Amino acid sequence: MKRAARIGATAALAVALFVFGGIGLFRVAGTGSDGPAVQPGSDELLGAPVIATGSLAQTIASLQERLRGVPTDWRSFASLGLAYVAQARVTADPNYYPKAEGVLQQSLAIDGSENYQAMVGMGALALARHDFTGALQWGEKAKAIDPYNVAVYGVIGDALNELGRYRAAFRTFEEMENLKPGVAAYSRTSYARELQGSPAGAIRAMQAARDASSTQNDTAWADYQLGELFFNSGRLEDAERAYRAGVRADATYVPPHAGLAKVAWARGRIEQAIRGYTWVTERYPLPEYVIALGDLYSVSGQTQQADQQYALVRAEEQLFRANGVNVDLELALFDADHGDPQAALDAATAEWARRHSIFVADALGWALYHNGEYSRAATFARRALHLGTRNALLFFHAGMIQLKLGHERAARELLQKAVDANPRFSILWAPVAERTLARLGGGA
Repeated sequence: MKRAARIGATAALAVALFVFGGIGLFRVAGTGSDGPAVQPGSDELLGAPVIATGSLAQTIASLQERLRGVPTDWRSFASLGLAYVAQARVTADPNYYPKAEGVLQQSLAIDGSENYQAMVGMGALALARHDFTGALQWGEKAKAIDPYNVAVYGVIGDALNELGRYRAAFRTFEEMENLKPGVAAYSRTSYARELQGSPAGAIRAMQAARDASSTQNDTAWADYQLGELFFNSGRLEDAERAYRAGVRADATYVPPHAGLAKVAWARGRIEQAIRGYTWVTERYPLPEYVIALGDLYSVSGQTQQADQQYALVRAEEQLFRANGVNVDLELALFDADHGDPQAALDAATAEWARRHSIFVADALGWALYHNGEYSRAATFARRALHLGTRNALLFFHAGMIQLKLGHERAARELLQKAVDANPRFSILWAPVAERTLARLGGGA
């Protein structure tokens, strides 16, 4: 009885740990370009990394042991699949995705009719791989079986959001919050408000998520998200306080350490920022952080070290693709910013054929800009801003495009919006925005 209870607890924990993949693992630092920086908490299956890797490994081992003894336990197969995707997130290793797919398929093979747990798992795995159409299909299948499970609404809402179907996504998030208020729902409300141009509303909702956190791990995660919201709003001191609170809540959770490295850069402490990002990437080599480290080396004139980091990003790209992750959006921005405009355009065009989010529109516009197609670029830049999102990088891209079209007044207004929203929005581009504004007669 005691062993069965322990297995049941670890299975529930594996479900609680699951990380949604709207963000995925491959995200360009400082862009906000790959979906929310706000993912759900730990108690509704849709979570950020909420425990240390070692504890998650123990959960996986317990589930594997259970399945060796009871190989027809479809619920444990579903939980193991979710735990594998969580492990991919915690370790930045997409090799766990095929493992997750295998055990989730085994779960469905045992029970394919009422097995909403595995269907939600397949939807979540599809999100992690940036297959948002597939995620929506799995979410709808799960909802048909259990329309009162909060996890179902997370899958569906995240997929709709990434597909650019914002009205439907926001309605789904509202349903989620009405069904079960908590970290998962409040964090999505936060992101919806951020997208619609209300940073203050986004911060309030994320603070509610923090207040609803039931573990130190959840608290650290919410503190980090608050830090990101503050940083992206240009509130550097508040961002630093939030990141430090995240470190205090759980020093093993790496992202708040990355936030502190970013704050160091924003204050002009380049060597401190490099040391911080080096520490982070040694423990958690998320491409977002590898790119940031490379960009820091680049702007400080250490080109050889920068090239080493960019080469690592390319290797990670191949690893993600080999494990079924679509990284076209992220690569479009990376290639546009790092000297391969045709590859950027190819990737952005391919992603636009799949989905029409504001961040894909922005990436396509920026890729077109780097290929000299300024009129088409302006069309997509306008589309990227149509929700009213106060994102400094989106404003910057749109402003630089307008400048190439000879529309200096429009360019000045957009670049001013960028620096007003967050004067330290990008390691590479914030200085360009400041210099260009000065030339145009604008500035803080």
